[in-house]
Amino acid sequence: MGRGSQQTVPGEPDSGKAKGVYTWEEVQSHNSRNDQWLVIDRKVYNITQWAKRHPGGFRVIGHYAGEDATEAFTAFHPDSKFVQKFLKPLLLGELAATEPSQDQDKNAAIVQDFKTLRAQVEKQGLFQGQPLFFFLHLGHIVLLEALGWMLVSMCGTGWIPTLLCSVILATAQAQAGWLQHDFGHLSVFKKSTWNHAVHKFVIGHLKGASANWWNHRHFQHHAKPNIFTKDPDINTLDTFVLGQTIPVEYGIKKIKHMPYNHQHQYFFLLGPPLLIPVFYNFNIMHTMITRRYWLVSSQPLSGVLSCCYSFCRFLESHWFVWVTQMNHIPMDIDHEKHKDWLTIQLQSTCNIEQSFFNDWFSGHLNFQIEHHLFPTMPRHNYHLVAPQVRALCEKHGIPYQEKTLWRGLADIVTSLKTSGDLWLDAYLHK
Repeated sequence: MGRGSQQTVPGEPDSGKAKGVYTWEEVQSHNSRNDQWLVIDRKVYNITQWAKRHPGGFRVIGHYAGEDATEAFTAFHPDSKFVQKFLKPLLLGELAATEPSQDQDKNAAIVQDFKTLRAQVEKQGLFQGQPLFFFLHLGHIVLLEALGWMLVSMCGTGWIPTLLCSVILATAQAQAGWLQHDFGHLSVFKKSTWNHAVHKFVIGHLKGASANWWNHRHFQHHAKPNIFTKDPDINTLDTFVLGQTIPVEYGIKKIKHMPYNHQHQYFFLLGPPLLIPVFYNFNIMHTMITRRYWLVSSQPLSGVLSCCYSFCRFLESHWFVWVTQMNHIPMDIDHEKHKDWLTIQLQSTCNIEQSFFNDWFSGHLNFQIEHHLFPTMPRHNYHLVAPQVRALCEKHGIPYQEKTLWRGLADIVTSLKTSGDLWLDAYLHK
């Protein structure tokens, strides 16, 4: 325990007693599931009990147990003053004056420069959303839904009208997916409660999914992108081996749940076609039952057209997988390295060139770098902050990758083949 420390009971009001002084070594020792401390702005907090009530889920906050969580805390909480009332009862003390503000391998100069950049961006008003932009986007989704209905009602349920209807509805569903993403990241309205309310409507009534499930899963991805065992988006349930480290480890251990050297081929059969219709739907139902989120969703608008529904989800799943994975699968995927926020996000994400089509097609996630650095920033401002981010990366020698759309899509398959070859070589020769 730190010098002169006196702990308060988590969840109870601050008693006003003297707080402790701690070293990084002491903080880092509290990183188990039943004993979790973290640091925010040099203040040490005991989050062991609070993690269970954390709105973003216990896993995302637990991923920072024993670490400095300042940058992640700032990135995810647009109203830090509001959150302070929850932090105050958890306060244990602060870091000793002799301790650095950064822990482990985090670069202090990069942390400070990124903090300065964020302050500049806030002054430029780039965290202010334009609700009209998002409601126009919602309008074009509703129009697409209406067009699908009208097509079938006017032309009947023959193969051609049904096929066209499915394509239109899949387009509406994909765009609704990008829209719920905006509200889920609190990037539209100033008040978080408004964002949460509209998010539940869009993901629940337009998508038929769970806002709670999405929050708990997606924010883990943002907190620890491409980090094995912490980012659920790279948890492939031993169906694929990703990156350059995991394939070698599997090969050395002679793990062969699948013929991984052919994963770039069976990806077309298991990845895009099944992610949303099978894997995500199973996860949503599992979340609803195990966590008792009974009011998680309702049938999507397009669900009434039952003959189109399955094919619509099949098409949407392809769209979603290719767009989201072209920014991450080809990038660095590894175990926890405890890097600073800028470094970890740039190592795990890349951009796709800007164009009107690319912006619309990907829901502006072609600016994946800027989105990961500033998750609460409204998407219509990504292109404005991108030059400043690029300049900061150049200053510190951090690669800022930008590709064409076709290169990004092709790199998914290429990286899967590379990882599969690494697995085979380790499996046969190590």
